[in-house]
Amino acid sequence: MLQPYFEWMENLPLSNTIRDSVYIYSVDQALHLVFLSVFAGAVLIVDLRLLGRGFSQQPVAQVAQDAQPWMMWGFLGLFLTGIPQLFGTAMKQYYSPMFWLKIDFLSVAIIYTLTIRRKVAMADETRVGPLWGKVVGFVSIVLWAGVAIPARLIGLIS
Repeated sequence: MLQPYFEWMENLPLSNTIRDSVYIYSVDQALHLVFLSVFAGAVLIVDLRLLGRGFSQQPVAQVAQDAQPWMMWGFLGLFLTGIPQLFGTAMKQYYSPMFWLKIDFLSVAIIYTLTIRRKVAMADETRVGPLWGKVVGFVSIVLWAGVAIPARLIGLIS
């Protein structure tokens, strides 16, 4: 169903330029890793606070509010730098089971982060309780690891 779209992406002049240029792909990859660090740091700092680790003098809601701009900018940067990577290797991605696993986890992780995790992180800690905060933080870490690990394995497992 999506194969014609991926074939179209693969054959774009822009895709050929990205694939043929050592510099474009390398710079894009480096920027992608920078944005990954920003995003992962922002997510992890809130999740660790939900787990009761780090920044224990600050309410979870304050930590989440402070981390939110970093998380949003990091995600935007990941999205924008991920597009050229997808265009440059569209058919390789299409045939990679790791790519589809990453996309599945990404879909669930985004929905989870913007709904359940956000609601729990922004809620009054006395209403949520420490157990639910820990569960939500742990699930968030598992989901985002489920995005990162297959993403890394795309180039290794075809």
